[in-house]
Amino acid sequence: MTSRGLDDTERRDWLRLARTESVGPATFAHVIARYGTAARALEALPDMARRGGRATPLKIPTAAEVAAELSAGNALGARLIAGCEPDFPRPLAALDPPPPVLWVLGDAALLRGNTVAIVGARVASAAGRRFARTLAAALGQAGYAVVSGMARGIDAAAHEGALPFGSIAVLGGGVDDIYPADNAPLYDALKAKGCIVSERPIGHTARAPDFPRRNRIISGLSRGVVVVEAEIKSGSLITARLAGEQGREVFAVPGSPLDPRARGANELLRQGATLVEDADDVLRVLDAQPTLREPETTPYGQGSASDDPETDGVHGAVDAALSPTPTSVDEIARAVGAPISTVLACLAELALAGRAEFLAGGLVVRG
Repeated sequence: MTSRGLDDTERRDWLRLARTESVGPATFAHVIARYGTAARALEALPDMARRGGRATPLKIPTAAEVAAELSAGNALGARLIAGCEPDFPRPLAALDPPPPVLWVLGDAALLRGNTVAIVGARVASAAGRRFARTLAAALGQAGYAVVSGMARGIDAAAHEGALPFGSIAVLGGGVDDIYPADNAPLYDALKAKGCIVSERPIGHTARAPDFPRRNRIISGLSRGVVVVEAEIKSGSLITARLAGEQGREVFAVPGSPLDPRARGANELLRQGATLVEDADDVLRVLDAQPTLREPETTPYGQGSASDDPETDGVHGAVDAALSPTPTSVDEIARAVGAPISTVLACLAELALAGRAEFLAGGLVVRG
């Protein structure tokens, strides 16, 4: 993967672009590829939003606002890693698209080794928590850092079991957002002995929409995801689904059909997840697989405003082709009879106007 470091000015521009209203990972990747640098992309955003049909000005953070975030991160002892930089975690760089930035607090070296996620119910049984703790310790002894979300129940037990060997917590809020509050001692232990990461700004308090994005990073950082106790409608199953979409291994611990907390894991087993009774079941699969390949290209490649696709006259057709059902960009391009580069540019402009939303896997829905 082609990677490059950023100087202080480029880092501020990169963060301004990442924090701009309506700029998600897919839109970020598109405008960087289209304009080459964050600075040129920032200059182009207002016109892009206008072409997409936005009636109100786009909220772009000022240089002072992102400087304040960087200063707050430095005061906390955290480090901001941009998606184009060599130290950005390789598994995350392979996502389509990766998060543009990642705040890291603690031992960043853990992000460069073998990793496996353990997730599950917040209201977990005593047996489930014990199993997660034991499994995490055994995987840690085998050389795997355990990734989880620092939630109550299974997540907390997995972190506790893995702490002596290495554990990574992915937060829905900023890396300084201790949630739930009663996990403060665990947070302190992870900060001292493990690693805490988040794509959200310093000082950001987690809200409901933040947790699916957090789950995507949990699975994206990991070679596999183990689900221990999860109801059918739970964030843990979202993490497992994302892992499958990302080409990661999915594991599940079977449970009693009389316990609603076992239904999610049992359903994953019906769908082909690997059954886990102990750490050997996980290691047998992961050790037999090659490590995740470094992507050959980066979504943050070079572009030029002189190559800017002409989107005038295309918005109406692309907008009409969108629906609440996820649709591939290729399918939309065929429907409107326009080049994919033009359709992507048009979709980015519509996304800035709130009329389109990019999903993982090259899919898009009506905003």
